Amino acid sequence: MAISRRRWLQQSTMGFSSVALAGMLGDLSSQAADKAAYRSPFAPKRTHFTPQAKRVIFLCMKGGPSHMDMFDHKPQLKKDDGKAVGGNDKIRLLGSLWDFKQHGQSGMWFSELLPNLATKADEICMLNGMVSDNPEHAQALDFLFTGSFQFVRPSMGSWVLYGLGTENQDLPGFITLNPPHVLGGAKYYGSSFLPAAYQGSPIGEMGKPLAKAEIGNITNPRLNREQQRRRLDFLQGLNRDLIDERGESSELEGVIESFELGFKMQDALPQVMDISNESEATKKLYGMEPGKTSANFGHQCLMARRLVESGVRFIQLTDDGWDAHGFLSTGVPRRCASIDQPITGLLTDLKQRGLLQDTLVVWGGEFGRSPDDGTRDGRGHNAKGFTMFMAGGGVKPGLTYGQTDEYGRKTVDGEVHIHDLHATMLHQLGLNHEELTFKHAGRDFRLTDVKGRVVREILA
Repeated sequence: MAISRRRWLQQSTMGFSSVALAGMLGDLSSQAADKAAYRSPFAPKRTHFTPQAKRVIFLCMKGGPSHMDMFDHKPQLKKDDGKAVGGNDKIRLLGSLWDFKQHGQSGMWFSELLPNLATKADEICMLNGMVSDNPEHAQALDFLFTGSFQFVRPSMGSWVLYGLGTENQDLPGFITLNPPHVLGGAKYYGSSFLPAAYQGSPIGEMGKPLAKAEIGNITNPRLNREQQRRRLDFLQGLNRDLIDERGESSELEGVIESFELGFKMQDALPQVMDISNESEATKKLYGMEPGKTSANFGHQCLMARRLVESGVRFIQLTDDGWDAHGFLSTGVPRRCASIDQPITGLLTDLKQRGLLQDTLVVWGGEFGRSPDDGTRDGRGHNAKGFTMFMAGGGVKPGLTYGQTDEYGRKTVDGEVHIHDLHATMLHQLGLNHEELTFKHAGRDFRLTDVKGRVVREILA
């Protein structure tokens, strides 16, 4: 009868010196390492069909960007500025405070708040007909990140990692930079019922400079690398014996993979995080000049490019403060200034390095804003029509798809539901959203639930 490593240790180590015990641990190292590599859930996986993109960068504007002040030009709204809504004198239409112009050969509309991003008009695919199911921040964010606002579900990054694995076995396949820590922020990169190994790895915290982010417990001050490796191999062997005895365990398997990845990250992650070798010209390209409001988000964007180069599969960036209630005239310009140069720099840098063609960049928030507000300096929530955009990764550049009504209140043509967005993102990665499933609670679940269509009209 085979004896478990745990029981063997109990029966065989009595009276042995530490040197002898270390030798025993070394004998087990190669077996444990081989088994770890064989079971790794991060190994690259075969796609359902030929992908157009290898990875995703999702730029989250938390709070709901005002589409009619940034991308969705509404001259009739400006013409009817001040007009009472539904006979209510307290709620009046509010035209955009900023001028719009068309840019590029495509003639794509941008407001004056985004002069740098406007230069990328012919590389962007603008989605002006976005629709979501909930106009409340917490629920809408849940829906954007997980495809559900009623139940805790795996995040889209976890689904992608589950479906594809990752190209770099020394770094997490799913990383989120400066993620939210309120309104259930952990759900936005959590794996829910998927194996725990597929959850995202957070770096930094929303509202704090990424430059000051620290990775806890990534070094061991007491053991050298060889000692760590031998101890970890033995510990992993004990963990796997426990799985053999008690059956599969997502939590324990997640611990095994976390230990293994943590060991590898000691060298790989600090190197990626260190931007000291980036030129001043590159930092300026990303808006990282001292004192600028774009410095922190620029750092995130630069880090996204470095993670892309390192083979990370799914990268999330977060910019906060887009909830424009009562401070539209000051808040929206400040937020636009924080992202305009960084995103422009990211698209420029990716293209120069030959990475944009197989990197899908997605920009947007949980919903848009309303064309009216009682304060005359703000906008309410609007999930019935808003704007997101994509770039790279096989989508049509220079295309404006979808349209809202004359006031920007409701999508009237080219609707793209959040489920459609998810289906299209997976499709560009070579995954059929209807086939990427996981059995839980007696049925197969997927990111798009039982809905979603691939928006083929926007694909190159």
